[in-house]
Amino acid sequence: MKKHKWERKLIHTARGVFELFVKGQGEQLCVTHHYSEFNETGDYFAESFTRNNRVFLINLREAGQSEKAVEPYQLGMLETILDLEEIRETLGFKQWGFAGHSTGGMLGILYGIHFSGSLLFHVIVGAAAREYMTFSEDCIYNHAHPDFHRMQELIETLKRSDLPKEQRKELTMERTKLSLYSPGKYHELFSLDITKGMSAARMNFFVRELHVFDVSRKLELISVPTLVMCGRYDVQCPLVYSVEMAKDIPRSTFVIFERSNHYPFLEEAERFRDEYDQFLKENVSF
Repeated sequence: MKKHKWERKLIHTARGVFELFVKGQGEQLCVTHHYSEFNETGDYFAESFTRNNRVFLINLREAGQSEKAVEPYQLGMLETILDLEEIRETLGFKQWGFAGHSTGGMLGILYGIHFSGSLLFHVIVGAAAREYMTFSEDCIYNHAHPDFHRMQELIETLKRSDLPKEQRKELTMERTKLSLYSPGKYHELFSLDITKGMSAARMNFFVRELHVFDVSRKLELISVPTLVMCGRYDVQCPLVYSVEMAKDIPRSTFVIFERSNHYPFLEEAERFRDEYDQFLKENVSF
């Protein structure tokens, strides 16, 4: 099944050139992920918002055709937020919304802590405000999890730039199934003509930075309306981390999806749309 392609743009900013993709109508919404590489086919998470918003799907530094990193620290989370702020200003937006899934949601938390004034609202899905592997055996990145070793093998293989297209497709499917409530529904859930890659440079830096990541004591600094959502059975960023964020962010709305793992925007798509619509209606005046 095919969907309308996203419009590709190159934005020249004071911090470099960034590639982004635009689709939808309505108030502007920034969507990104810490190490994904997007293209004109878009992204499943970003697609969820195009009925309400004009979505700007952004390739970060070292992803796609965006600026390269001259120094390693430029791949860090805080530097990434500074890049997003520069992109917003270059686009001429006084404010925009932000939506992030998984590591994109982690970026969103940092964005809210440091630049709430630049945000109309933000949506954080299946994420965490601190390192989520070490003390949670429910996390697939914890050594005690039964799928830990296979997940690590898949990630390392998918980092290879010489991986044949069909093999990449098969391994990506296997990796995704490990994070679905009903793995047998994979083809039903991922039926669109959407493809994306992974920035190995960004992933490698993230794996190191994650071990010292903890902004949980700064959550009270987020002043923007925030919708926190998570699947009950999320194996990547377990539910407890979303509970923590929702409790400590002053203007938060919290939703748990009872039949979802890491992809509630697909696994319970209708409810996801309804909860987002209700959040906008109650918290955001355009």
